Amino acid sequence: MSDEPKATEEETPKVADEPAEEHAGEREEPVVAEKPAESGAKADDDAEEFSITGSLPEPRIRTLAVLAGGVLALDVLTKVVSVAFLENAGPIKLFGGVLYLTFVRNPGAAFGLGEGMTWVLALIALGVAGFIFWISRNLRSEKWAVGLGLVLGGAVGNLVDRLFREPGPMRGHVVDFLSLFDPYGRVWPVFNVADMAIIGGGVTIIVLALLQHDYDGTVHREAPALVEADGQPEPK
Repeated sequence: MSDEPKATEEETPKVADEPAEEHAGEREEPVVAEKPAESGAKADDDAEEFSITGSLPEPRIRTLAVLAGGVLALDVLTKVVSVAFLENAGPIKLFGGVLYLTFVRNPGAAFGLGEGMTWVLALIALGVAGFIFWISRNLRSEKWAVGLGLVLGGAVGNLVDRLFREPGPMRGHVVDFLSLFDPYGRVWPVFNVADMAIIGGGVTIIVLALLQHDYDGTVHREAPALVEADGQPEPK
């Protein structure tokens, strides 16, 4: 009889321990299941952060080079045609007088500005081209590549004239052949394809800068203001 109470006492802890082990197992299961969810939430937060600040794709050197090369080729071709057919001919009226094809040799900058400063303008064009080449290694914005490609192609197009046309290197006159509303540029200065590309690219760059889009592909935005509600900071 002395052995029966001992057996009962030995069995009692075993019975009591089994539910404790089951409950302990139930407590550990949610911890294991929650780890992937936490990592997934963290990945979503990282993705959202990159979508706000801007991703960093491959440099857009190809877009820059193709667009600049296209502008340069079109500018040189149209100038060659202008010299061949317009230099010794009268203005040609197009679109009911909205546009005229005429011929002018311009010693100044775009739209006839800066006459008498041809060599200075040539140096400026060289500086602009060098700067664009320098930042192209970090150029990851497609829109910036378009704007800079237009500016680069236009600057090099007019630079070619200043280097190789009369009266000599660094003093060559730029060929202009487009005039709006008047055959002799009395309403709007006579211009060329390179001038249009420079203006279009410049406007594109200014708009991107105002929108806080950087050439490296990042987008700067102000952080949302925080408002405390029940002691917890929340985005406004």
